[in-house]
Amino acid sequence: MNVWLHAGLIAAVVAVVVVRRLNGEPLNARDLFAPPVVLTGIGLWTVSRHAGLHAADYAWIAAGAVLGTALGAARGVTVRVYERDGVLWQRYTWRTFLVAGISLAVMAGFAALAAHFGLAADARPVQLSIGTGFLGEALAVGHRALSSGTPFAPERRV
Repeated sequence: MNVWLHAGLIAAVVAVVVVRRLNGEPLNARDLFAPPVVLTGIGLWTVSRHAGLHAADYAWIAAGAVLGTALGAARGVTVRVYERDGVLWQRYTWRTFLVAGISLAVMAGFAALAAHFGLAADARPVQLSIGTGFLGEALAVGHRALSSGTPFAPERRV
């Protein structure tokens, strides 16, 4: 797939998720977990197709995934989870964007370090970084949602 088309598709998915969550949306498990699982899966698939990776490369990739998940969880703590019409809703707050900005800076620094120490750029797929970040967010939001005692919103009919 063309690199620019691929990047455009990822940007479009992220934009749709962010805009919906900025406006507030019903919180259902599929919408919470499907995007990060899909993006993380694509990222892992991309890494698996890269030839010539060594143990140190995999250590950098794993560390980046752990860092991305932790930063995503920090962002997830800032998401407002509330009850509306008897089901859970979620909404991004200004703090969500503050933590997202800090996370981007931290991940950019981590990527620069990885490049400095020789990890190939195509062994650090953007999908994996975005996917693990959203996965961390989903885990934090999902934990708070389950702890609330309020049911998740039903899945939307398409």
